[in-house]
Amino acid sequence: MFRASGARVWLKVDSLQPSGSFKIRGIGASCEEAKARGATAFVSSSGGNAGLAVAWAGRQLGVPVTVYVPRTTSERMIGKMRDEGARVEVHGDAWDDAHAAALKATEGTGAFYVHPFDAPAVWRGNATLVTEAVGQGMQRPDAVVVSVGGGGLLCGVLEGMHAVGWKDVPVLAVETVGAASLVAAMKAGEPVDIGRIASIATTLGARRVCDRVLAWTREHPVATWLATDRQAVDACLRFADDHRVIVEPACGAALAAVYTRAPALASAKSIFVVVCGGAGATSADLQRWDASVRE
Repeated sequence: MFRASGARVWLKVDSLQPSGSFKIRGIGASCEEAKARGATAFVSSSGGNAGLAVAWAGRQLGVPVTVYVPRTTSERMIGKMRDEGARVEVHGDAWDDAHAAALKATEGTGAFYVHPFDAPAVWRGNATLVTEAVGQGMQRPDAVVVSVGGGGLLCGVLEGMHAVGWKDVPVLAVETVGAASLVAAMKAGEPVDIGRIASIATTLGARRVCDRVLAWTREHPVATWLATDRQAVDACLRFADDHRVIVEPACGAALAAVYTRAPALASAKSIFVVVCGGAGATSADLQRWDASVRE
C-alpha cells in the first residue's frame, strides 16, 4: 500500500482473528464479563460479524447463544454461526430491525444481551487493538483510518489511542455512501436514523450511530470520508492481490481511503489502518460484488 498512498502504512489485520473480524475483541470482553456476573445465556443482533463473534465466544465459554440477523445476512454467515452452536433468527431488513427483535426476545428471560457496538465493555475490548499494536512496536502515526458502522470500533480505537498517548493524532472515520450514519449525526448534532441502508457494505448497516461515538468527535480530531461502493469493492480486490487476504466492503471502505489518498491523509507520512475483516467474504463474493457495482 506504500506505493499507492506514498506513506508508510501499518495494517492491523484483524480479519485474521478466530471469528474473522475485530468484533471478537469487544464481544469477547463483553461475554467474559457477563459470564463472570452469572449470565447463563447470550442473545445478540448482528449483520454477521458480531453474531459470529458472540457464537464463537459463547462456545468457548460454554454459554448458549441466540443471534438475530436481518435478511441481508448471507446464508453462509448464518451457517457459520450455527456451526459454532448458535441459534439464528432472521428478522427485518436491517440490523436495527434485528436489534429490536433481540431486545424484545430477551425481556424477562434472564439472558444477557450482547450489544454489538454500544457498550463500555465492547469499547474496552476494542481498545486493545491499539494497545496491542503499540506493544508490537507500532510508533505514533500521523493518522489513523477506521471504518464506521454503529461506532463501536471507533469508540474502542479512540479509547485505546488516549490510553497510549495518541490524544491529538487525527482519525479518519470512513463510511460508504448509503450507510453514512456518523456523517448524518455530525451534521444534525445528534444521532439520527438515516432511514435505510443503501450500500453494498451491509455490515456497516446501523441506521443510527451510538451516542458515545458522536461525543468522541467533539473530544478528538475526527474527520469523515465517504467511499462509494465501487471504491470499497475495488479496494477489496486490490488488497486481495497485494496481501492475499480477502475482506468485505465494510473493511474495503477504510482501505479505499488509503488507496485513493483521501484528502485528510494528504500530508500523512505514517498511517495506521484497521483491517477490520469480514468473516463471510469469499473469492466468489468479491467477483459478485465487483459485477454488481459495475451494473
